[in-house]
Amino acid sequence: MFRKTLLLAAGGAGYVLGARAGRERYEQIMSRVEGLRNDPTVQQAAQDARSAASDVVDDLKESAQQAGAEVTGRSDDTDGARSAEPAPAKGVPGGATGV
Repeated sequence: MFRKTLLLAAGGAGYVLGARAGRERYEQIMSRVEGLRNDPTVQQAAQDARSAASDVVDDLKESAQQAGAEVTGRSDDTDGARSAEPAPAKGVPGGATGV
């Protein structure tokens, strides 16, 4: 019984001390994070990254639009060269296709 009580007391003391140290460490980390978040150098780097990402997105949009225009342009050129009616079949009187 004494061992069980001693084990529970030691476990409880370890939990309390660990929780306190854990909370203090958490607060320490969050303080550093907040300090970094407000650092002008970090803010400038974040702005530069956002700007670079925006430039890449704009370039990709432009490339996609150009590729779409080229595909559409090719399709129009090809369709314009074709007749709306199918060509008559060779060797079939009157151009009938046999359908």
